[in-house]
Amino acid sequence: MDHSGHGMMMDLPPFTLGRGLSWSADPFFLVACLVGLALYAWGVVRLRRRGDKWPVGRTVSYVLGVLSVMLVMCTGLNDYGMVMFSVHMVQHMVISMLSPILLLLGAPVTLALRALPPAGRGRKGLRELLLALLHSRYMRIITHPAFTIPLFIASLYALYFTPIFDFLMGSKAGHIGMMVHFLAVGVVFFWPIIGVDPGPHRPGYLMRMLELFAGMPFHAFFGIALMMASTPMVETFKNPPASLGIDALSDQNAAGGIAWAFSEIPSVLVLIALLFQWYGSEQRQAKRKDRAADRDGDKELEAYNAYLASLNARGN
Repeated sequence: MDHSGHGMMMDLPPFTLGRGLSWSADPFFLVACLVGLALYAWGVVRLRRRGDKWPVGRTVSYVLGVLSVMLVMCTGLNDYGMVMFSVHMVQHMVISMLSPILLLLGAPVTLALRALPPAGRGRKGLRELLLALLHSRYMRIITHPAFTIPLFIASLYALYFTPIFDFLMGSKAGHIGMMVHFLAVGVVFFWPIIGVDPGPHRPGYLMRMLELFAGMPFHAFFGIALMMASTPMVETFKNPPASLGIDALSDQNAAGGIAWAFSEIPSVLVLIALLFQWYGSEQRQAKRKDRAADRDGDKELEAYNAYLASLNARGN
């Protein structure tokens, strides 16, 4: 019985870390990741050639984000994730909650806006189209918490607890579409919270923290529901290959534990990033105020000197 639609053979050996991390590339994600890295590198090199700086930390974060996608989609984890709920859950958690954070901290949109050449007057190039998209009503809707938080929650409950998941796992295209969806949902959820790139929805730092914590409890409850279930809940993983030597229910419990535990990781990462961003914002504001105060002080000194000069002129 082949649930995957990949022509997955049923003689997969028992899962080990070595087998899980062995090279087994999904062509779609391999090409997408390589293109993403190449475009980012082009942007950084273009800025450097014209004498502009680009923070090394952003580059490192973006590269780690792409590598995290490759880790779960271009290794044996992708093969085992087709037949083991626990391994699939590792894929889901990484691609929806770790990869988006790292990619967003890499500020790829800001890099594109700085690297792409502006089109001539009255014309629209890639840079102008990107700016139009950023300021569009569509972008305002999909980055608003009234949209992102329900979508983040529904991506768990509506997918796993309905036949949609089994349908998508039944074909290679469905599986790729589902993984792209997980990545996209993570990006639109975390973008308004920690995104460095410009966006239509930018609340204050306290509000961003509230947005983060609004979604995480539902994530934890989802993991607990899987851990406490007394029967397998997802058809795709009900009959794991005998060669794996695993029990479907215990594997589902492990998947629930992974989902529950993993919700803490992005929370900590995002909080750290937010605190750094908040501190940086306060520092920039303080510098602006200092510069403004210096300018005001200079003006007062000039006015006082002019006043003294006028008194001196009168005395003479």
